[in-house]
Amino acid sequence: MKYYVIAGEPSGDLHASNLMKELLVIDNTIQFQFWGGDLMEQVAHVKPRKHIKDLAFMGFVEVAKNIRTIFKNIAFCKQDILEYKPDVLLLVDYPGFNLRIADWAKQQGIRVIYYISPTIWAWKENRVEIVKRSVEKMFVILPFEVAVYKKHNYNADYAGHPLLDAIEQEKHKLPTKEEFIKQNNLATKPIIAVLPGSRKQEIERMFTIMLDVVNDFKDYQFVIAGTNNLPKEAYKIAEDMGLKVVFNQTYALMNAAHAGIIKSGTSTLESALFRLPQVVCYKGGTVSYSIARMVVGNRVKYISLPNLILDKPVVKELIQSDLTASNLKDELKLILNGPVREQMLEEYDGLIKLLGNSGASKKVAELMYAHLNAKK
Repeated sequence: MKYYVIAGEPSGDLHASNLMKELLVIDNTIQFQFWGGDLMEQVAHVKPRKHIKDLAFMGFVEVAKNIRTIFKNIAFCKQDILEYKPDVLLLVDYPGFNLRIADWAKQQGIRVIYYISPTIWAWKENRVEIVKRSVEKMFVILPFEVAVYKKHNYNADYAGHPLLDAIEQEKHKLPTKEEFIKQNNLATKPIIAVLPGSRKQEIERMFTIMLDVVNDFKDYQFVIAGTNNLPKEAYKIAEDMGLKVVFNQTYALMNAAHAGIIKSGTSTLESALFRLPQVVCYKGGTVSYSIARMVVGNRVKYISLPNLILDKPVVKELIQSDLTASNLKDELKLILNGPVREQMLEEYDGLIKLLGNSGASKKVAELMYAHLNAKK
């Protein structure tokens, strides 16, 4: 069976690669052509048709600025799918792009499976109509999403959160805190991890504010999680301050850190799963953020995954104008020691229990393979 897989972001690359791995365990004759990153390439043993580093456009304004590139990508994708003639199109997250392709693929008679749902519960709820008419089977990764789809008379499957798999796979390989410090030539002070994001726009808007608090915490060392999706110059401000940037060691950093300053996104849930107390940061373009707030309205109270899943303010979110060095300093102090930190760790334990055990990628692969072959 031939799969054409589309993932457009680092988290999609991670989860798609684990799913592809499990599919190959079930059937080693499966062939993949894909959009994605290095992790998917390691599984498929072929180069991506488009790499995720060329696909990350964030916010309304940024999308508008790059609209010509996006339409070129869509045209290329459609032609590439037609030439490959897949048995199934497997879409992973990346909804702005993937839902367009889903609608088109359905019209071409191509079977469409979707893994990691668009956030229809947050905004653009009308996207559920595209899912209903174009997506044969939806696999969600948040427990409450099943009920959201059920409200729209669509049956989605939940088999656990794939981050549990990703972390479980890596945990036994991670260095101890002492080893991490030695390997990266760090001081022995407690570590505050800084995760500024993997997009250029995120770095430009938030990184300086995140680093403005460094001098207020002399008893700690700040270590930056770098990504190869960005040029090393993106981290120059940190290096000029004498701070250490570690590349491709995010889980090791989370495992060794005492607290974290975390950009909103998948990393907020990863931090929770590592039981790393955190302050969540988000700052988008003014126009993009204003439009998003108008569209979302009061439907969504939180932006970070721990808060969304538990439906309460487990971690502090500093959003837009609230993201200031002064606020960040105050919130960071609260989670370094004391009752706020202890309460957050207790909430993390409840979150981990709610998400269940690892094995989501394996379960989804089995359900997906059974579904596709039952309807052949």
